[in-house]
Amino acid sequence: MSDIIIIGAGIIGCAVARELSRYHSRITVLEKENDVACGTSKANSGIVHAGFDAAYGTLKAKYNVLGNQMFARIASELDFPFIRCGALVLAFTDKEVYELKRLYSNGLKNGVKDLSLLTKEEALNLESNISSEVKGALLAPTSGIAGPYEATIAYAVSAALNEVDFVFNAKVIDVVQENEHLIVVTENKKYRARVVINCAGVDADVINNMIVPEKIKITPRKGEYLLLDRAAGLYTSHTIFTLPTKTTKGVLVTPAVHGNTIVGPTADDTFDREDTATTGAGLDEAWTKGLRLIPSLNKKAVITQFAGLRAQIDDADFIVGFSSVPGFYNLAGIASPGLSCAPALAVKVARDISEYLKLRPNQDFIEKQQGIPVFSKLSLEEKAEKIKRNPQYANIVCRCEAVSEGEIVEAIQRTPGARDLDGIKRRTRAGMGRCQSGFCLTRVAAILARELSVPFEEVTKHGARSQIVVGKANKE
Repeated sequence: MSDIIIIGAGIIGCAVARELSRYHSRITVLEKENDVACGTSKANSGIVHAGFDAAYGTLKAKYNVLGNQMFARIASELDFPFIRCGALVLAFTDKEVYELKRLYSNGLKNGVKDLSLLTKEEALNLESNISSEVKGALLAPTSGIAGPYEATIAYAVSAALNEVDFVFNAKVIDVVQENEHLIVVTENKKYRARVVINCAGVDADVINNMIVPEKIKITPRKGEYLLLDRAAGLYTSHTIFTLPTKTTKGVLVTPAVHGNTIVGPTADDTFDREDTATTGAGLDEAWTKGLRLIPSLNKKAVITQFAGLRAQIDDADFIVGFSSVPGFYNLAGIASPGLSCAPALAVKVARDISEYLKLRPNQDFIEKQQGIPVFSKLSLEEKAEKIKRNPQYANIVCRCEAVSEGEIVEAIQRTPGARDLDGIKRRTRAGMGRCQSGFCLTRVAAILARELSVPFEEVTKHGARSQIVVGKANKE
């Protein structure tokens, strides 16, 4: 029995859980995967959008601007990386220059601060690597970049510190109403609550349609990306956009918070809710469009590629609020700019639910949480003290990112903690470097097996059906 059940542990679900823990209530988060941030929240651009492109008057516009304004404070409280680097939208034709003016006007109406239109010369002076064919640009200084999965993990850790329960490997197969309660049925167990909050990402329509008469439809929209080695240096200090369209904000080139460069995404609708495979055609499209923005991009610097799915809803705006079923609350169709909106949406939802349930404020709420210390960034004195207290910090496991055994063990021991190689990667960056786990995979897997007390062959890359090894070789 819970007061509140949240379905989905992406950035929205974890942010809502943390904000709701400001009130006295029993909160349970159900997640079908074995960790947080396993869906859209782990595979996106990491852009905290300024809010100039969302249509005026929409929920997207409102919560984008509000969320953007909150991000620096939230990142400081929860100790995850965020940089307000600014963004440039480039125009290459006279028609596109006209469209920049429309974007500028729309941004002003939305309440975006410090927008300005740049000439070709001003744009090139600001970012010398952009194409010389540019005719003008829109500058949005309030745009930023964040670690999307790191933000999700930080929200989750904060929620757990404030006594939110997380249940993993809990796929929801039905939601039914029973008197004044809602029953959430998973493959293994039933859960009862007074309120159910649907934060299921690309599956939010499936969850809604289990119980709500008013059906919705989500079409997963796949975006493919390329990631460049940070050793290649940054090609831009701003996020560089093409003009947005009705279906996408367009391919971009952006710095990432850890010094890599990201190129992408594409925007292709798919009917497969688990289709995160990259394709030759998609990656070629992303790269070609990226070269139009920054011609000096070096493909030899690409160290990996990935794809993510956005929850595109038939109605272009978000669905946020109580449904016609008492106690059932929807956060559906939260596609881009979902990351940017998360802090503000979480506050809105927490207020709605606290009023509905008449919850009392939690005077013992823990405001701040500290991330796992990055050993490579400590001073020599701090490193020595860390090793003195815990010799595991002297053992560097991932050479590319200089990640220590101490950091990996802490990532496993935290709540919620890493349970597979990707979970370690998202929390410590072990395996994120140029060799992409070629050197450290077996060493990280051995630490996971030891700390989780499981056989080595049960360690997975990302949960069920992703074993690294299938058994022991015959010594003969």
